[in-house]
Amino acid sequence: MADAEGDPRTKAAIKAARPLSPHLEIYRPEVNMVMSIIHRITGVALYAGTLLVAAVLMAAASGPEAYATATWLLGTWPGLFVLFGYTWALLHHLAGGVRHFIWDTGHGYDLATIDLLSWGTLAVSLAGTLAIWGYIVLTRGGAV
Repeated sequence: MADAEGDPRTKAAIKAARPLSPHLEIYRPEVNMVMSIIHRITGVALYAGTLLVAAVLMAAASGPEAYATATWLLGTWPGLFVLFGYTWALLHHLAGGVRHFIWDTGHGYDLATIDLLSWGTLAVSLAGTLAIWGYIVLTRGGAV
């Protein structure tokens, strides 16, 4: 008599009875999934932004001409766009970290709270970015 575990027909029947793993055609993007992906993307963007901060600090240490060049470059529209994006990435990653910290304490696992925290991450990061850049524009008399 053959062992049930050694019988290949039994293994095939078990494997065929398992559900297939769903993929992107089946999943509907949920806000917490999107925020998780954006959290990872902003983490990578912060690496590039940190290199930018280091470059500005190196320019400042190199002398007034190098620093003037670096600040001029960051003062152009593409440079301001990069700084705006860096500000948003920093705040979004921070808010996402707070969201994960709340989950690490064992709270906020019901679906309504998960959605609220996920949308809150986006709202806080956008509002904070606009507040920071609004302050910059207002204190400089409308010129960035």
